[in-house]
Amino acid sequence: MSVWLPSAPCTPRGCATHHGPAAGALRAAARLLAGTLAVIAGLLLAPLAALLGALFGARVRDVMTRSWARAVLRAFGVRVRIVGRPHGPRASLVVANHISWLDIPLIAAALPGRMLAKTEVRRWPVLGPLAARGGTLFLERDRLRALPATVREMASALDGGARVIAFPEGSTWCGRGQGRFRPAVFQAALDAGAAVQPVRITYLPTGAAAFVGDDPLAASLWRVAAAGGLTAEIRLLPVIPAGSCPDRRSLARAAQRAVARESANLPSVSVHQCVNSIPPSASSVRTPS
Repeated sequence: MSVWLPSAPCTPRGCATHHGPAAGALRAAARLLAGTLAVIAGLLLAPLAALLGALFGARVRDVMTRSWARAVLRAFGVRVRIVGRPHGPRASLVVANHISWLDIPLIAAALPGRMLAKTEVRRWPVLGPLAARGGTLFLERDRLRALPATVREMASALDGGARVIAFPEGSTWCGRGQGRFRPAVFQAALDAGAAVQPVRITYLPTGAAAFVGDDPLAASLWRVAAAGGLTAEIRLLPVIPAGSCPDRRSLARAAQRAVARESANLPSVSVHQCVNSIPPSASSVRTPS
């Protein structure tokens, strides 16, 4: 694996333990079964959603996606709190801090779109095929040469009117800290002339949802199902308009500051400042930093 890949200091033993109320073994098993069935239902209904979207427009597909995502979260016993409303046009790059596999249905419940995910997700049981059918854009994280092609694919999707969702930290954190937003994905917004929608994700209690390090997916699924009173909050922050930042690095810093300010409960700002900028290079995505 390449040394440039981002990583977090979080570990399953240190960060992904649940200390709150528990649901009990029977209820946890029932939740796990219900959640799995909800995901499978999404896999089976994905072709219908795509067909209806083609016939009646993206709004119909978005309604179906939101309903499915909320059903998955509800099945796993997760309460959802959405704060704010979508800003700007639908064709925008949505960027969020990354804590868990739960982030994917959580964002879909508020802002359905095409997700950018690592190629390993494609091999996950049930979730992998569903992600592929849902139009997920896959990134080969250990192949730096593949990055420019992925950025071009993202820009093409934005040009076509799609909403694209990415986690610029490049790795999951437990939610108690935040990683640096890597600039590469922001080049797609610059190339497509698209706005950026920062999003802040929070889970309470924190440890139950965290999916970090070498934590097995099965263990994380059980931990979520067995947790009591797990609440997921997604906060939609003010949009960064297209053209307000001249290059991907300043755009990444602006988005990271917006999410970090919300995490620290600081007053939000209406104008995103882009400082220490360098001249943009729309076709030169050379490094992930």
